[in-house]
Amino acid sequence: MKRLKVALIGNPNAGKSSLFNYLTGLNQKIGNFPGVTVDKKTGVSTLSAAVQADIIDLPGTYSIYPRSLDEQVVFDYLIEALRNEAPDILVVVIDASNFKRNLLLFTQVKDLGFPVILALNMLDLAQKDGLDFDLVALQKELNVPIVEINARTGKGIDSLKAALVCPVHVAPDIFYKSAEVAQPVVAYIRNRFKIKSDYMALLLAHQHKKTKILTEEEKKDISDLVEKHHLQSNSLQYRETLARYESIHTIIHKVMSEDARQGKVRWSNNVDRIVTHKIWGYLIFLGILFLIFQSIFAWSEMPMQWIDSGFGALKGFISSLLPEGYLRDFVNEGILSGLQGVLIFIPQITFLFAFIAILEESGYMTRVMFMMDKIMRPFGLSGRSVVPLISGVACAVPAIMATRSIETWKERLITIMVTPLMSCSARIPVFTVLIGLMIPDTTVLGIFNLQGIALMGFYLLGFAMALLSAWFLHKWMGGKFKTYFIMEFPTYKLPRFKNVSTSIIEKVKTFTFEAGKVILAISIVLWVLATFGPKEAMLHAEQSVPMDTIHIEAYQNKVASAKLEASYAGHFGKFIEPVIKPLGYDWKIGIALITSFAAREVFVGTMATIYSVGNSDDELSVRESMKNQVDQNGDPFYTAARAGSLLLFYLFAMQCMSTIAIVYRETKGWKWPIIQFFYMSFLAYSSSLLFYQFFK
Repeated sequence: MKRLKVALIGNPNAGKSSLFNYLTGLNQKIGNFPGVTVDKKTGVSTLSAAVQADIIDLPGTYSIYPRSLDEQVVFDYLIEALRNEAPDILVVVIDASNFKRNLLLFTQVKDLGFPVILALNMLDLAQKDGLDFDLVALQKELNVPIVEINARTGKGIDSLKAALVCPVHVAPDIFYKSAEVAQPVVAYIRNRFKIKSDYMALLLAHQHKKTKILTEEEKKDISDLVEKHHLQSNSLQYRETLARYESIHTIIHKVMSEDARQGKVRWSNNVDRIVTHKIWGYLIFLGILFLIFQSIFAWSEMPMQWIDSGFGALKGFISSLLPEGYLRDFVNEGILSGLQGVLIFIPQITFLFAFIAILEESGYMTRVMFMMDKIMRPFGLSGRSVVPLISGVACAVPAIMATRSIETWKERLITIMVTPLMSCSARIPVFTVLIGLMIPDTTVLGIFNLQGIALMGFYLLGFAMALLSAWFLHKWMGGKFKTYFIMEFPTYKLPRFKNVSTSIIEKVKTFTFEAGKVILAISIVLWVLATFGPKEAMLHAEQSVPMDTIHIEAYQNKVASAKLEASYAGHFGKFIEPVIKPLGYDWKIGIALITSFAAREVFVGTMATIYSVGNSDDELSVRESMKNQVDQNGDPFYTAARAGSLLLFYLFAMQCMSTIAIVYRETKGWKWPIIQFFYMSFLAYSSSLLFYQFFK
């Protein structure tokens, strides 16, 4: 089959990602653009019986001239056509209800000389606002194929696929005559780099220092040329923007009409008066958060029980199938117990990802950014920091990458430093187990789950600590700077089930397989360390337990506990126990603390493995196993003080190697990751110490 390379480009909120999901379905993958950590979504779409296309979803951008790292990626991708294979077709997605502003990017892309198709999206919303387009006249004015689509419903997708298969005429420099404003510079660069488009040559003159495509020698060559001809880039870019808008005004008068309905206020503006109100807006947001955390505990209980029962039945089947010995113990205790400890929380994580996807799809998340801007300012942050912080509730890694849209380095660095304090989905298994040990499973006013309220409280505590830490960093770093938060509200939309489900499937799959690999490996290593130990120590442990021929099961459990303490894992736990004992932890928890530095959720898998070693009941869940633990006096080991101390430790501690790695990449050095690790460890240790000592 013939293979095309198609890139989707457009303003943020123009519907580009929805179109990408429709074109590719689940046949897509997430990676990184070469040399940067900005997400790169690619997928395959079958356009016809003879043609397939590799679809690339570029980050949203308002202009070719980059102001953020996301926009820099778009610029580099387009300029890269100089050295590498250029995209066969660029699809520019335009929001018809914001036609004038969206058209600026289109005119820039068109003048670069690429084959372009314009996908006119959200025409139904534009018509509700009284905007009406003459598409025949518009196609004639823009000199490109125009396809009317609705990226939410899938309308026009087949027409777009048909247009992608057909040849596209290229007519460069029809909106802005680049050669007329900088003829010597443009002519030299075109000849030097064999460029077909005058505007591409002018872009290189403006942005040559920022692009990664050119060598240092080539950059110096262009710099000398620009200096020789006194090219004023800022002034020229300003004049170019004005000239393009003059062309856009002319086009709009020819192809677009407005009727009397244009004077009416769109219904979404009336909704915004409520959801962004200085009082009601925050109450509505807190209500939504409350609903999310209630669902995590209440709605997920039944599927969690199914998974728990399934693992219990599987362990029972393995026990009946394999003879008693190391192999059976290895499968049940080393593999299945570790996996059970994490996979049981998939329903809760699914609900979390579902709510986040719905909030983003509906357009509400942008309103949250607007509301939070005033709150964030005194702490050295802004509304742009809200997206990374809220994204941190899912995972800190993409959240930290999302800080690339923040323009000032100080504001971006502070956001990076405090984002891991937002409780990510990997903490849900830990929180669920410990809250279950600390808070009774009861309802308030007959409908509100007390454990769900506690979970929301811990998330809000993490957010409060993130703001407090940001304030300290803001004062410590010093420097005066002022930024302006300007953004566009997308229209409210009903979330599409396909987009939401695709997002959930991708994120849950990533969590399951990424966490599963780490947990499986650590569970196996832990089982070996917890099963074997120095020969003399293991023999002494077995002999130290008095024989009890009446209570055989209790005797076997005591022997298993003594052997675990004498094992290699036990020795390691005993070694670090003096440091963690003031927090209320024993050597078993110490093992879990160390192993979970690979990933927070490993804590549950570690506890499941440790407490399952030698346990005669294969059907016990990790929560039940921990609940059954007793101290030397026979009292429950996991008291409210001890469980709360552990909760605070996992709320504040930096226990994720992936997060440390991404902070290193984003800050280009070890200074800030090291500072971040130590200040978060100090927060975790000191808060856990104070809590346990006060409440024990």
